[in-house]
Amino acid sequence: MSVSRVFVGRLAGRGVFDPVGDRIGKVRDVLVVFRAASAPRVVGLIVEIPGKRRVFVPIGRVTSIGSGQVITTGLINVRRFEQRGGETRMIAELIGRDVQLAPEQAEGPLVAARIEDAAIERTRSGEWLVSEVFVRLPKPAAPFSRGDSRIVRWSKLRLPSAGGGSQSAELLIQTMVDLKPADLAEALLELPRNRMIEVIGELPDERVADALEEMSEQDQLALLAQLPSDRTADVLDRMEPDDAADLIAALPAAKGEELLDLMEPEEAEDVRRLLEYEGDTAGGLMSPAPIVLSGESSVAEGLAMIRRAEIPPAMASAVYVTHPPYETPTGEYVGVAHFQRMLRYPPHERLVSLIDTEIEPVTVNASAAEVSRRLASYDLVAMPVVDDQNRLVGVVTVDDVLDHLLPDGWRHADDEPTPSGGSGAAR
Repeated sequence: MSVSRVFVGRLAGRGVFDPVGDRIGKVRDVLVVFRAASAPRVVGLIVEIPGKRRVFVPIGRVTSIGSGQVITTGLINVRRFEQRGGETRMIAELIGRDVQLAPEQAEGPLVAARIEDAAIERTRSGEWLVSEVFVRLPKPAAPFSRGDSRIVRWSKLRLPSAGGGSQSAELLIQTMVDLKPADLAEALLELPRNRMIEVIGELPDERVADALEEMSEQDQLALLAQLPSDRTADVLDRMEPDDAADLIAALPAAKGEELLDLMEPEEAEDVRRLLEYEGDTAGGLMSPAPIVLSGESSVAEGLAMIRRAEIPPAMASAVYVTHPPYETPTGEYVGVAHFQRMLRYPPHERLVSLIDTEIEPVTVNASAAEVSRRLASYDLVAMPVVDDQNRLVGVVTVDDVLDHLLPDGWRHADDEPTPSGGSGAAR
């Protein structure tokens, strides 16, 4: 059943379908343009299609909204969405904004409020407008009170000037909770800079670290320049040590040393050790935290270590066997026990009986080209790295090598595929 009014907070994440019921994607935001003397006009939806690409669907292509879904004509332009001047994203830029309400009495004072949701409504002419907003007033003095909330017409709002007033990112962050790190990074970079900083201010350190690891160096540095040093250090603590080392190496030496001093000592020690190596060597590319066990450990112990949720897939491809100590730099390197091979042995079997001794580790000074050649030759996703005393000091994974070998700007490469089903509508 089609409806003529819907709140944007309920629209976020709703499925988008073509006329025959095939799923096109899901709604990520609603795009509007402000007008001087009337309510903002909806110009279209920002829809996430397969491949995590966000595209623009003009509101004229939307035939029905209701029953938990959006129906379109099926004709969309799959060119990546780019926001234009004068356009505003409701979830990203409007909801959560501090505003003022016109007084009930003509002579009364303006009332402070915050937009928590907004309704779009279709007029008789078929145009969609922002008709009403759900606002919350400041909390009263009484403890545990959440403050008054109400639905008001758009005409009752008084928006602050551009850049004025604060803005909550609660609803926007809710739309990001299911995004993978690369998609989260892209979603953040699509936001206006001020809004991006507000959102990062409310995201947990772990999620900011995930996003940073997927950004180009230029974007990383631009973002960190907007954060206080103590927050930057907290985020670096939660990044993979090799990614944190790359980022600190790109900063001025004094700033990098300041951040290292603010980081947790154990995390900073790993990063400092990586900074001793050239960036295009195995030592500069490696992660210093592989899974290391003794040869007397059982297959069951090895599988339990691999099973931990925080272990990246490439790092979980094998367990590395060394003499004590078992923290990098370890004792003498013995060999590697591959995950698939462990699955073929009984749980009580000792790792020393199934290690692969034919895989020669690379040294810390081996070039990135040499590491990639060895990974390809042995069909591996990770390669052990040893120092001149044959101690295991880290592991280079295939994603570390790809990040280094791919050209600058590869994260934002876009081949602009041909539109599907039609050329779409210009806006």
